[in-house]
Amino acid sequence: MHISRAAGRATLRLGAVALAGALLAACGSGSSDSSQSPGKNGKVTLTVDLFGTFGFKEAGLYDEYQKLHPNVTIKESSTENEADYWKALQTRLAGGGGLADVQGIEVGRVPSVTQQQADKFEDLNAFGAEALKNDYSEAKWAGMATPDGRTLGLGTDVGPEAICYRSDLFQKAGLPTDRDELAKQWADWDGYLELGKRYQAKAGAKSHWMDSVGSLYSLIIGQQKERYYDASGKLIYQDNQAVKSAWDTSVKAAQDGLSARLAQWTPAWNQAFSSGSFATIGCPAWMLGYIKGQAGAAGTGKWDVAPLPGGAAGNWGGSYLSIPKGSQHAKEAYALIKWLTAAPQQEKLFKKQGSFPSSVGAIEAVKDVKDAYFGNAPIGEIFGKAAETSPVQVMGVHDNDVNVQITNALGEVERKGTSGATAWSHAEKGIENAVG
Repeated sequence: MHISRAAGRATLRLGAVALAGALLAACGSGSSDSSQSPGKNGKVTLTVDLFGTFGFKEAGLYDEYQKLHPNVTIKESSTENEADYWKALQTRLAGGGGLADVQGIEVGRVPSVTQQQADKFEDLNAFGAEALKNDYSEAKWAGMATPDGRTLGLGTDVGPEAICYRSDLFQKAGLPTDRDELAKQWADWDGYLELGKRYQAKAGAKSHWMDSVGSLYSLIIGQQKERYYDASGKLIYQDNQAVKSAWDTSVKAAQDGLSARLAQWTPAWNQAFSSGSFATIGCPAWMLGYIKGQAGAAGTGKWDVAPLPGGAAGNWGGSYLSIPKGSQHAKEAYALIKWLTAAPQQEKLFKKQGSFPSSVGAIEAVKDVKDAYFGNAPIGEIFGKAAETSPVQVMGVHDNDVNVQITNALGEVERKGTSGATAWSHAEKGIENAVG
């Protein structure tokens, strides 16, 4: 995400992974690839269109691939907000032109792709993807598989959740800074909000406990197996007690003044990572790279990571790489995404950006990783445990659309003072329009 990653994302089941890791290392990171073929004049330019921060460029993976394949040039474009990216992609898929050779797909959009748009994407099994099935967690592989057995994308990261916090701001406010002690004090969401009140009493108007209640809501709802749809594809958000509980907790946080009222992915939100405008943020693994990018070197040692409140692991986000039909270089594009999503590259991305792997070989490889930027936090352990116990989420065709409308409505509560009941009615109307 990555994020936006933008945005949420699958769960992992860890088992014996040594053999899978060895196989991935053997086939995923070699310096030659027989499927790579030259284009016109022996050169190929591959376009990659993404959202948020996947981290391929930042981790040097494009440069590495181009050195391994001198006939290939990679050009990436990226849209920070996933909702804007998805809207543009829909226009292009409808015939508007401008499709890239590789398109990123956020996990919340997967049902739309596999159930409604499968014929607009290449079946990667035609290039040999089926042989990679056992290299991924079961849930991640199944996400982009169609009922008739096509594979429409290769998995990048998943989004196991934690809380990232400013240990320096906690210390100034007289709060504990030790991640284990914090995990005890915010064992549930009520404890998290109580600590927030203590922080707010000391920080006053200069800083707030959290960036936004939309972020809080996304964390809580990410802990649920069912949220907006049931397994039959029926829209159930209005009657789902888990949605109501997440909504009520988020509204309470807004009404208690714990939010900095910063809409995610906006310039003001980006600036706040270094200014100290908020002390905690919902932190799926991909958020680590985003924090580093926004807070910069000056943030080193100020940030830390602790396990998620609420007594349950959660997942927020995760992505796939797909190849739209119409790509002039589908074979070469597949060679690229196969390499980018192989275990050695997923391992590098986690160590550099915090993008938690979906490759079983990479999961095993990062279990002991710590991050000096985040106070030497054992991020491999924290996110590994969360990934192992996160629910396999039920996703519907308009899952992300429903989530966007609810978080937009929560923005009304925190920024305009709209009542919870009125804001909920606005969310319902927005969802009705989005779902059709």
